[in-house]
Amino acid sequence: MKQFPAATLAALWAAVLGWGIFQHRLPLLVLGLAVALNAATFIAYRLDKRAARANRWRVKENTLHLFGLAGGWPAARLAQQVLRHKTVKPGFQAMYWLTVWAQLAALVAYVFWDRMKPLLNS
Repeated sequence: MKQFPAATLAALWAAVLGWGIFQHRLPLLVLGLAVALNAATFIAYRLDKRAARANRWRVKENTLHLFGLAGGWPAARLAQQVLRHKTVKPGFQAMYWLTVWAQLAALVAYVFWDRMKPLLNS
């Protein structure tokens, strides 16, 4: 199965966020929180990469995944590519993609719940 490019999924994520705000399903504050969360996610990856190089205390992988699951996965992917960090660990990548799809599914379900609900009741 061909994998969706992260940039395509990030555009979808941004579009769903924008639509949710436009439709008043999400408050505008969510946009600011998403930006802050993605900045924090990138910083966490950067700190982990620096710690790995210096053989110091590392950021736990579960913490990095929680950032992604909370909505910071676009910055996580960017950090992986820019910093060349956590890109070759198959287990980490599998969990990363699981968090991407879980977060996207939750966001889409929340934003479009009113439209999905009648389909589930039939």
